[in-house]
Amino acid sequence: MFWLILFVLLLIMAVGGTVYLFTRFHRFSFMEKFGEKHKLLSWLACLIPLGGLACFGFINFYTVIVVVLHLIIFWLIADIIAAIVRKAAKKQRRRNIEGAAAILFTAVYLAIGWHNAHDVRRTAYELHTDKPLAGGSLRIAAIADPHLGITLNGDDFAREMERIQAEKPDMLVIAGDYVDDDSCREDMVRSCEALGKLDTKYGVYFIFGNHDKGYFEGYRDFTADDLREELKKNNVTILEDESVEIAEGLTLIGRQDKSNEARAEMSALAKDMDAQSFNFILDHQPNDYANEAESGADLVFSGHTHGGHIWPAGQIGLLIGANDRVYGTEKRGNTEFIVTSGISGWAIPFKTGTFSEYVIIDVKN
Repeated sequence: MFWLILFVLLLIMAVGGTVYLFTRFHRFSFMEKFGEKHKLLSWLACLIPLGGLACFGFINFYTVIVVVLHLIIFWLIADIIAAIVRKAAKKQRRRNIEGAAAILFTAVYLAIGWHNAHDVRRTAYELHTDKPLAGGSLRIAAIADPHLGITLNGDDFAREMERIQAEKPDMLVIAGDYVDDDSCREDMVRSCEALGKLDTKYGVYFIFGNHDKGYFEGYRDFTADDLREELKKNNVTILEDESVEIAEGLTLIGRQDKSNEARAEMSALAKDMDAQSFNFILDHQPNDYANEAESGADLVFSGHTHGGHIWPAGQIGLLIGANDRVYGTEKRGNTEFIVTSGISGWAIPFKTGTFSEYVIIDVKN
């Protein structure tokens, strides 16, 4: 409900801010001169740059809102700074330099955000355990939040799997939100086929996120059951409040997403955990740290937050208690927690608070 209210507020800000931008475009000196002879036409001409912003709608509606809000905020800041400078210098406004600066800064800022979202980086962690591991070490490749379609289509995803294969992992885990409501069947099938081609010692494991089963029935051209079938067809093990002994001394527990009302409590899942084994938990949303640490798990891997995605969304999530962590590592007791920023993200093709990544976790004795 909070995020729905936040989205409505952002929408209201975008609409009100559009009026603000409309008046700001008219403050450029060439537009003011044009308005001296053609007042009505000069105001109508201000609709042209607004139409340019609307072109982001070809990506999706959310992208338009993000671009407009950033331009509004940066322009407002530029206006305030310019007003302070002019007052201190006792000068009148002659050119709308602040407007040009705001447009340029917004373009550069979001261009960097576009790059951060589309350029998938490698992030590595090294952990140590006193529990015996087969061969003395374990290499885990881990991803979350592909949200197929926004920055990764099926072929893009397949190329990322080739990079992961080159890491020679013992296993790959996928911590949910593999698909989205806007994902298409072709991308879903192609990406599942890429998973089927991976050659790992222990296989590929998957848990559902809050988007995988779809929020709007019939909105996309495949169902959650179709996704389940394609994953299984390509030898992906799906865990839904289940634990599996991967190898001697290694247990993986995959949790249902928090959005699922039937999800089991961590205390119930902990009954299947062997204290002598290295116990690894997959939990899409990083917001049950207290119970997971109490269970005695060794490692918990999550996604969902996208590392903050659009700054300062991550910080807001922490303030309201939506998540225990937005990105990176944290240790509570003997439990190591890792949150990934995701290999892609939801709906918005920019990441201004983080970047896209796949994760390599080396666990050593």
